[in-house]
Amino acid sequence: MSIYFSYILLGLSLSAPVGPINAAQMDKGIRYGFLNAWFVGIGAMVADAIFMLLIYIGIGHIVDSPFMKTFLWLFGFFVLSYTGVESIVKSRVQKNRSGTKSETKGKSFRTGFFMAFSNPLNILFWLGIYGSILAQNANNLGTYHFLIYSTGIFIGITIWDLTMASIASGARRLLNPSMLRMISILSGIVLIAFGLYFGKQAMTMLLS
Repeated sequence: MSIYFSYILLGLSLSAPVGPINAAQMDKGIRYGFLNAWFVGIGAMVADAIFMLLIYIGIGHIVDSPFMKTFLWLFGFFVLSYTGVESIVKSRVQKNRSGTKSETKGKSFRTGFFMAFSNPLNILFWLGIYGSILAQNANNLGTYHFLIYSTGIFIGITIWDLTMASIASGARRLLNPSMLRMISILSGIVLIAFGLYFGKQAMTMLLS
């Protein structure tokens, strides 16, 4: 049980650092509520599961190739920049709670999924973390036990996603419209900053 709990803590620690997913969850939660923020996290978690599966079956090196990383840097630049600009633009029409236009859960899910799936840093992160766990425990754990322990990582990620969604939706209820608009703008700026960084990395790889 102590080993399983350590994997849950690992999932929490992987999700906690500030990044585009957390910024998007905060933005969606403030504008649309708990479920939309949570679906951003679910989308990102599905992308993480795909990366873990690729690494587990031994083809993680494909997404780590220069061509794929360049493509993902460019795709990530588009996704993050677009989402950031959308957040800033829509903050101008922030209304009161009863007048806020809703967004489909599917769109929130896609936002989280494409953000995580198009992030080469996320790919390299999973290659390093999950790959090292595989290498360390390959001889000690069977396939069944290893997959069970992997669920601990996702439990940790889920706990963090629920926490972020709760914080965002709580802020939506407690803060006034001006403060909510400011947070949406800041979230958009963070997303655009990450997008510009991705674009810079793509240009560096293209010109190298």
